[in-house]
Amino acid sequence: MGRVTERRKVVRIRDGVVSSRPDTLVTEEPLEIRLNGKPLAITMRTPGDDFALAVGFLVSEGVLATASDLRNVVYCAGATAEGVNTYNVVDVQTAPGVRTPDITLERNVYTTSSCGLCGKASLDAVRTTTRHPVADSPPLRVTPELLSSLPDRLRASQRVFDRTGGLHAAALFDEDGELLDVREDVGRHNAVDKLVGRALQGGNLPLSRTVLMVSGRASFELAQKAVMAGIPLLAAVSAPSSLAVDLAAETGLTLVGFLRGSSMNVYAGEDRIALRAAAAQG
Repeated sequence: MGRVTERRKVVRIRDGVVSSRPDTLVTEEPLEIRLNGKPLAITMRTPGDDFALAVGFLVSEGVLATASDLRNVVYCAGATAEGVNTYNVVDVQTAPGVRTPDITLERNVYTTSSCGLCGKASLDAVRTTTRHPVADSPPLRVTPELLSSLPDRLRASQRVFDRTGGLHAAALFDEDGELLDVREDVGRHNAVDKLVGRALQGGNLPLSRTVLMVSGRASFELAQKAVMAGIPLLAAVSAPSSLAVDLAAETGLTLVGFLRGSSMNVYAGEDRIALRAAAAQG
């Protein structure tokens, strides 16, 4: 649909010189996610991979866990009163027998790029509802050197960021460092949902032998999405939140923050990282 970027006039000031020129901006539009015809959530996103975004969101909500749970995803025709399809409303249809949440006005979710759940109840909910426990996943072990290479490889894959400077990104790598998929969006949580949704659509959940690399910080919500998808290792270029660390410790997720060059902090699950023996203390 060509809606990922838009052009806008901008006045540029460089070293006192004023000029006018068009600038390329990332598009941001609302997406309404419906579940079996009923409105469930609205998120602000960059158009593209909308079906995967909706599916990935429902993985993090505990509604979908495998490709067999999903029947279909469609844009809602006649989304406006005039019958126009805006391509901003999608309906996810689950397979028969899939349990769905009780959708009420109180249950509807408005999500933003900084949203997330809070509190001990949320930790318990993620631990008990995921069908892909990372603590039980096949052994995964990576070196610090491999992790150190991921931020630059993620950045090199951000094609729209190069044109706009205004997008987050998330990427999946295998245990050998091979790039499996990368998605961009104005919200880092949306970028992760797009990755997870594409994986479910391809029949690749759980993502038990992968590393999730995200631009920016590691919030509770991103840790939640990793756990729900069965991803055992989450790495971020910036800081995690305290609740993200708590969730990682609760569920067995390996959480790496401040991954910059050869430096990083490991906040939980260090057993998945092949650390050299510490030098003997004198």
